Amino acid sequence: MTVLVNLIVTLGMLYVVPAGLRLIDPAGLRRLARYWPLLAAPGAVSLWLPRGPAAGTLAALYAAGTLALALRAPVRLARTRSLAPPEIAVLTALTAPSVAGTALVAERTGHGLFGFDLEILALTVPHFHFAGFAAALVAGLVCRAAAPGPWARWAAYSVPGGTLLVLAGYFVDDWAELAGALVLTSGMWAVALLTWRQIRADARDRYTRALLSTSAAVLAVTMLLALWWALGEAGGVPHPTLTWMAATHGLGNALGFALCSVLAWRRLKESPA
Repeated sequence: MTVLVNLIVTLGMLYVVPAGLRLIDPAGLRRLARYWPLLAAPGAVSLWLPRGPAAGTLAALYAAGTLALALRAPVRLARTRSLAPPEIAVLTALTAPSVAGTALVAERTGHGLFGFDLEILALTVPHFHFAGFAAALVAGLVCRAAAPGPWARWAAYSVPGGTLLVLAGYFVDDWAELAGALVLTSGMWAVALLTWRQIRADARDRYTRALLSTSAAVLAVTMLLALWWALGEAGGVPHPTLTWMAATHGLGNALGFALCSVLAWRRLKESPA
């Protein structure tokens, strides 16, 4: 599982985050997006080193970059003075990597954070790159581009809200985490529905439509797996192991949803009106 998780995290660090920053604000975040791989490289290298001071130092360099990104959220809020649904999703995307960066430092130095074991910290890193950053980013983009309505607003509110509830569930109990999974899953399904019915229909070329179709279809399956796992943890019913979840839910969300979505939205943004 470790190798697979490391590969997923490396993808998130080196490509998904900087590509997503260009989608959020091509002008304002252009420089940060350009240099982000240089900030992310130490963090990616730290994944493959034994736990200890060297890995912790490299992870801390990446964490510093994620904290700098999180500071962009209040700056953006002060400039826009907006808490519209798409903006809430964008603000969540800007802050989510800092949770991943903090967990990475703790895990790479071999220190439990807030009582969490190292396995949970290791899985927090991909979770807040993809369920945190990528999912909130795409929810905001979909809400902004789709026809106004309750589905669009729900997607933009519930993806950030569900992510925060899942994080809060770490500190409360498995039932609270299940509640967060329910909210997050409903939001991701709303994203998938709007992507399939509206965003995909507006795409001008076959390749973009295929990327959007894949991202929507993958969400329908991977989020069902997330619900199954959360219900199993809370209710004690049989459910997939963490290794199996990494190979299905994690890999599917990383490649089928996040990567395909970012590639598709870059094409949508670059295509002529």
